[in-house]
Amino acid sequence: MTATAPSGVRPGPPDDRADAAGLAGFGYHQELHRSLGRYASFAAGFSFISVLTTVFQFFAFGYSFGGPRFFWTWPAVLVGQLLVAACFAELAARYPISGAVYQWSSRLSNAVFGWYAGWIMVLGQIVVVAAAALALQVVLPAVWSGFQVVGTDTSPLSSDGAANAAVLGIVLLVVTTAVNLLDNKVMSAVNRVGVTAEIAGAVLIVVLLFAHSGRTPAVTVHGGGGTSALLVGSFAAAYVMIGFDSAGEMSEETRHPRRVAPRTILSALVAAGVLASLLVLAALLAAPSLTDGRLGTDGLSYVLTSRLGGTLGRVLLCDVALAVTVATLAIQTSATRMLFSMARDGALPFAPVLARVSPRTGQPAAPTLVVGALSAALLLLSFASPEAWLAIGTTCIVMLYLAYSMVTGPLLLRRLRGELPSGTDESGAPLFSLGRWGVPVNLLALLYGLTMTVNLAWPRAAVYDPSGGHWYFQWFSPLFVLVSVSLGFLWRLLASPHGRTAEADPAPALADAPGAEA
Repeated sequence: MTATAPSGVRPGPPDDRADAAGLAGFGYHQELHRSLGRYASFAAGFSFISVLTTVFQFFAFGYSFGGPRFFWTWPAVLVGQLLVAACFAELAARYPISGAVYQWSSRLSNAVFGWYAGWIMVLGQIVVVAAAALALQVVLPAVWSGFQVVGTDTSPLSSDGAANAAVLGIVLLVVTTAVNLLDNKVMSAVNRVGVTAEIAGAVLIVVLLFAHSGRTPAVTVHGGGGTSALLVGSFAAAYVMIGFDSAGEMSEETRHPRRVAPRTILSALVAAGVLASLLVLAALLAAPSLTDGRLGTDGLSYVLTSRLGGTLGRVLLCDVALAVTVATLAIQTSATRMLFSMARDGALPFAPVLARVSPRTGQPAAPTLVVGALSAALLLLSFASPEAWLAIGTTCIVMLYLAYSMVTGPLLLRRLRGELPSGTDESGAPLFSLGRWGVPVNLLALLYGLTMTVNLAWPRAAVYDPSGGHWYFQWFSPLFVLVSVSLGFLWRLLASPHGRTAEADPAPALADAPGAEA
């Protein structure tokens, strides 16, 4: 492989050329346009997490199982994910490459294991895109009844609501796919504006709901189910706090990624986790009633419109709709970078097409279209049954948690062998490192990730098939993982003589990272 710049690619400013030279040390030339700064990198991670999108989408579900006590699942999940994010921050400093999970796992273990991590991750990201697009259903019909174009029941757990969610989601995917085909400066500008509006809107909602609170935080220790119910209630927080690795995913488009990406991975997760926890608490304190059943069906939309009035509540819901749009855009962008990264290694079917980057826009067009089309196809499941909404939402979390564990596991083994390199970032400062806390943090991160994966995938009939008759939704997550791995195995079996993922062409060792010292 050559690292020389392809024809038609213009050399950038000196700093960009230095970043491109660092990328060349990994064997890749600069094709994606490197134009993102610190805030854009933060926005990439924050918009994937998207507090307003995910809290509004899953609040009703979490409350229906855990009651007011489900609030405590939010800080608990935040702590667990911070353990994972700290490990990822170390790797982002040492391997600032698109396809983060795939690249990291390959270099920590071997090319075959890393390929499966990337395969599971990219399929999970595609499912997350579909799940995020479905969130419009919990917002737009509450803004204007005209957005309910299928039937009359707006609940996403009803047949009408599930079908309408698919219609709105497919329209949204058309929009985000179009934006993702433009220059990444346009995509980044939309992302930054959306994230700024989301943060401002979320803070305003929290302040207004606290101002209208009629209870004390003591309600969070009363009511709700037992441990089993809280484990189910934790799905909401688990769904919110994923995707912080997107800042690492965009490393090849970020200036000074060794210095910027580790900090934005952590700051995006902390900001989103704290804001989400406050939003849940404020909603519990301000809700007109904790026992009338509305929180378990209508969720936060009910609290906003009832406490803040129809006009203001709808204005804030419009901000939530913007957050859903930007989140879907950001998640689709992250998935396209994973497809691109694997394809340029010859590690996917139709790799030459998927690895092609437009010199004019700096965007990989084929992966964008593939992600948009596959996500839209998943949304069609909502026409079959409303249970598909929850199956899609939970499956994407399972896939990402499993892929994360396929990074933290090999990283722990590397640590125990003392093989994690040191080095300096673009400013000459030491690379981000956990130091002597590395082993305990890494171990806890792995245990947390595996535990949550099992918790999320456990085939609970009361959760995934409450009406009965749809066993395949009860087992949807384990079956999706099994089918995904089987398809990956079949493709590798047929394509093993080709591509860089073959066993004869192992991934470079950690100590070979540019700027790192063993």
